[in-house]
Amino acid sequence: MNWTAVISIYLFEMHRFFRTIAQSFLAPVISTSLYFVVFGAAIGSRIQEVDGVRYGAFIVPGLIMLTVITQSISNASFGIYFPKFIGTFSELLAAPISFLEIVLGYVGAAATKALIIGVIILITAFFFVDFSIEHPVAMLTFLVLTAISFSLFGFILGIWAGNFEQLQIVPLLIVTPLVFLGGSFYSISMLPSVWQSISMFNPVVYLISGFRWAFYGAADVPIVTSLLAIGVFTCICLYVIWWIFRTGWRIRD
Repeated sequence: MNWTAVISIYLFEMHRFFRTIAQSFLAPVISTSLYFVVFGAAIGSRIQEVDGVRYGAFIVPGLIMLTVITQSISNASFGIYFPKFIGTFSELLAAPISFLEIVLGYVGAAATKALIIGVIILITAFFFVDFSIEHPVAMLTFLVLTAISFSLFGFILGIWAGNFEQLQIVPLLIVTPLVFLGGSFYSISMLPSVWQSISMFNPVVYLISGFRWAFYGAADVPIVTSLLAIGVFTCICLYVIWWIFRTGWRIRD
């Protein structure tokens, strides 16, 4: 394992992250604050509790998961797409480093960025609502697994994208709606039975449900099922990345 190459890629990506501090830190905090004002205050005044948890506190795990998922995808996809766009990715492929080392550098940096933003959102939430974390180890586990798995997914999108429009189309038209419809701001049990069954086909439901269980001990699906779902998703992403580098799809054009 060429750890020098891995660390070099990782540090380069992290340096780019800290150069855009306003976009990286302030934008998520402001967006989350607006969510708390709109959903926590306005809607929370009409919906007192969900599953025995005050509504303002109930939406905290969903907001964190929403931010971590979107940040993981955007950081990883842009991180690998930009070298392709300016033509430096071919030099990376010609260097004496394996695809595993490339993935570790880019995905590790993207996951770290998403985790930093997730922690910032968690701290921000304390200024708006009172909430507790019943299972902190499980919370960190879900947070790390989600950041890694969706960074892998973002890496795949960055390889696939042929232009900046394609880079944004999947997160905007597919991932974000799935997160909003995955129980970020409501419990699946509040839906009619038909829509509850349909929601079970949304993979994000399992992530948010497991993450919320780590906070309040209440979940829409069993915790084991949530862990299994994120494990399967991670394995699929790893297999796709292995196939991409094995065949050279979209990276040797």
